[in-house]
Formats: sequence, structure tokens, C-alpha cells
Amino acid sequence: MPQPAADDRLIVALDVPDALAGLKLATEIGDAVSFYKIGLGMLTGGGLALANELKAEHGKRIFLDMKLFDIGATVEAAVRGLAQFDLDFLTVHGDPHVVRAAQEGKGASELRILAVTILTSLDRADLDASLIRPGDLQEIVLERAARALSAGADGVIASPQEAALIRALPEAEGKLIVTPGVRPAGAALGDQKRVATPAQAVADGADHVVVGRPVWQAEDPRAAAQAIVAELNSPQALRANA
Repeated sequence: MPQPAADDRLIVALDVPDALAGLKLATEIGDAVSFYKIGLGMLTGGGLALANELKAEHGKRIFLDMKLFDIGATVEAAVRGLAQFDLDFLTVHGDPHVVRAAQEGKGASELRILAVTILTSLDRADLDASLIRPGDLQEIVLERAARALSAGADGVIASPQEAALIRALPEAEGKLIVTPGVRPAGAALGDQKRVATPAQAVADGADHVVVGRPVWQAEDPRAAAQAIVAELNSPQALRANA
């Protein structure tokens, strides 16, 4: 039976300890995955070096998940430095001043700036503990998404459960929606609280889904990735208004 080809709507999170483990996993998965996320947790373990190697030597697309947040000048300088590495996606927090600074920093590069709305590991109780204003979590996500997109973000990071609502925003036309918190049916939730299956996330408007543990903790990561790609190409993943 032919195996599904790589589909860049699937981004596999290399949430492993260091670059050596990440390269080993990417080699094991091979051509079943074309897009990888490298996060803050691997930064001191050679994450940037791995990003460059996967991009330059293996032809992979790279999502650098740094979630930058600082004063504008610092964000601009950090993004200017990262833009020289020819990466594909970079996350910043969705505060408008951060987004504007990141866009200035990326200059003429093709780096896409993605704004974080509310982390998918958080719920209303977590927002209360952080003194985030009262209100429905989805409403806050939508407002943050709209403000970030208006400030120039190329897309947003959001829970699958908010993807359809964000896709309906006027500000979201032509923008990317990337959804972490995606778990194949039957997979453990891990530290995520607002989740959906890959097919549901895409059907609700996501352009890319990010999957970590269900792939890299699988007995056969390559097969796990192929199963997700097959789901992304199933009838259940079709958008209602597509």
C-alpha cells in the first residue's frame, strides 16, 4: 500500500533534549515530514544549529518557536538576527508593540511572524492567577488575534477550538492560523487543555497543525506522522466553506 507523502500542514515539534536527539528523530522520520518546530527548550541544546542543518542540508521547513516578548527595540534586534538564518516561521507574543517591532526586524526576509494569543496550556483559572482581565477566554483570544493581525502579524498561534472563530475575523483574511494542542484520537492530552484532532483543526480553519508527543513518543515516529498526514487528507478534514 503506498504511504502518504509529506504534507507541510503537519509541523512536528522536536521537543527533545538537544540537537543530536532532534536530528536522530528527524532522520528516523525521513521524508514523511517536511516541517519541524524547534522551541525554546532546545535553545541551549543546539536548537539554532539544528534548525540550520535541517533547513540547509535536509530541505526542511523550520518553525522557530521562541515566543519573543520584550521592549520593541530588543524584539526588533532579536528578530533581525534570527531573520538571517532563512527560517520560515517565528513566534512572538501578540501584543501589538511586539508584533510591529518583529515586522521591522524581519525586514525584507520571507520569515513569517506568528503571534501568540493565549497559550493552549492555559485555561480561565490560569488567566485569573496571572491577573489577566476577566472575561470569556475565547473572547480574549479573538480580541488578541484581531489586534495582532491589525499590527501586521503574518498569522496567529491559537487553540484548535478558536481556529474557526479566528478564521471568520475580517483581519484574518489571507493570514495563517497555526494550531498547537493537536492530538490524534486516543492520544494523551499531556500538558494541553484546549485540544482537537488534526482533521478537526484543519476543518475549522487551521493552515498548519503542530504535533509533538504523539509523534516523538510513538514506538514508530515515522508511522505516527504518516497516520496524521493521512488524517489531514481525509474527508473529515475538509472545510465546510472550502
